Amino acid sequence: MNRLILKHGVLVTIVIMMIFAWVIVQRLASGGPSSIILLVSVAVPVWVVGTAIFIFFWPRITVGGFKRIFTKRGMGGGPIPVNTLYAVPLSSSQSATSGSVLATGTDDVLYLCGWLDVKPGPRVLHVPAMEHRYYSIQCTDPRSGANFAYVGTRTTGSAAGAFFLSAQGWNGDTPAGMIRIDVPHHAALLIGRVFVVDERDRGAAYALARQFELSPPDLKGGGPRAEAS
Repeated sequence: MNRLILKHGVLVTIVIMMIFAWVIVQRLASGGPSSIILLVSVAVPVWVVGTAIFIFFWPRITVGGFKRIFTKRGMGGGPIPVNTLYAVPLSSSQSATSGSVLATGTDDVLYLCGWLDVKPGPRVLHVPAMEHRYYSIQCTDPRSGANFAYVGTRTTGSAAGAFFLSAQGWNGDTPAGMIRIDVPHHAALLIGRVFVVDERDRGAAYALARQFELSPPDLKGGGPRAEAS
């Protein structure tokens, strides 16, 4: 929805202004200038206040909606805790029948998903060695719908690695050997894809998908540490 607004916002505004102009012409034809003054005196404040309310509240509504989908409903396997990556064991079309919201019709990948929140502190995204298998993790700003970073075979390679996810402006040191990714508004949607050759390959692909994980960093020792259970 956000992308549609950003993409077609100018066109929608033009259409609304044309409708408003048509209303003014009709008013002039029927009631004269006095009716136009009344119309404008009501329409302009409503337009300004409505636009301000929309701009202020829409990102918050969007963020809240996405977060509820992940942390309350999940992807068919129950709620997904914050800062946890969940590997969907079925293809997209199969997941549709089990209640997953990732019903894209793409059957040659397995999906991973999670809600990232770095406001309490940075997190480390651990990626296993993928050899020649395609994978990607897209980091999406839920406020705008824009992808601000990609981790994957086409951008960072297929070797095992660790990626340091921190709030924009975080002034700590990035642990040695990690690539830092700044998260614009503390929260992000993480959507991953792992390529599946065919049905016989699904088990191997799922085993790799489950090795992707998020954990808090060990900022004293410079390496990742396990999440306390």
